[in-house]
Amino acid sequence: MTETQATKEKVSTAGASLLEARDLHVEFVARGRRARAVDGVNLSVGEGEIVALVGESGCGKTTLARTLLGLERPTSGEVRYGGAALDYGSKALKAYRRQVQLVLQDPTGSLNPRHTVYEAVAEGPRIHGLADEESAVASALSRAGLRPPERFFLRYPHELSGGQRQRVVIAGALALDPQVLVADEPVASLDASVRGEILALMLKLREELGLSALVVTHDLGLAWNIADRVAVMYLGRIVESGPVEQVLTAPRHPYTQALMSVLPESPERVVLTGEPPDPTRIPGGCRFHARCQILASGKAAEVGVDGKCRSELLDILPAVPVAQAACHYADVAG
Repeated sequence: MTETQATKEKVSTAGASLLEARDLHVEFVARGRRARAVDGVNLSVGEGEIVALVGESGCGKTTLARTLLGLERPTSGEVRYGGAALDYGSKALKAYRRQVQLVLQDPTGSLNPRHTVYEAVAEGPRIHGLADEESAVASALSRAGLRPPERFFLRYPHELSGGQRQRVVIAGALALDPQVLVADEPVASLDASVRGEILALMLKLREELGLSALVVTHDLGLAWNIADRVAVMYLGRIVESGPVEQVLTAPRHPYTQALMSVLPESPERVVLTGEPPDPTRIPGGCRFHARCQILASGKAAEVGVDGKCRSELLDILPAVPVAQAACHYADVAG
């Protein structure tokens, strides 16, 4: 893969676990049917670490992110921050959301067109009653790369470029001095020329402020350029995880291999058949088996695991830093 500036600036500073999901389940009931949106997830983000959460639309990434932010309550399992289980009382949640901030993917949609940049960034400090609001706004804009910050105070979103609007959204999160950013597709709506700048900014914030981040994306190229570790999600579960270079240069799970195959550098394209199954009807055995190119090609039968793929459940992956995959074939084939 082509190494970008963001890749060159990437440093590994991960420390103790800061934000965790432990055996997390999130279910929704509609018209009498139970959808398992998150179906047993263990995930951790260490101090100063950037973790990419990757998968197709509908795999449960956004629900997992919202649950980690305290916006959804788990059906079972728990979210932990700084070693303590998340308290869902209003005061505790308010304090928690100062520490863990959301960065949305669409700055045009997330910024009120009637509010100035100053008002957009000041919203968080006002809600939390922070002293010296103007100083907090100016500092946040400056750290987000909008300098001199006073020049942007009275501007409106329509007067800014796409990259500048995304920087305003990031500044809105930074105004509360959080420890963790949860970024949902942070560059999906940006031109290619601006994407690298925003990724480099996130890495700079990690280096200068010690920020941790969970970056939710469908783009494995983005994960390669920014993350220390990657977790690949399919139908409510993490199916492969580990150090980004290890997972993305030698993916073991067929689903990860298929996602990787769409990148320009991939020597072989894997075309997945069908759509991800309905989360109200998760198949038995490996939940990916109905779309698995390894099973369809006969390779799983050659090593004698085709029956397991169709009928034997796989263990939920633990939150460990080493590379791992939930796959009967990978267990045998290595």
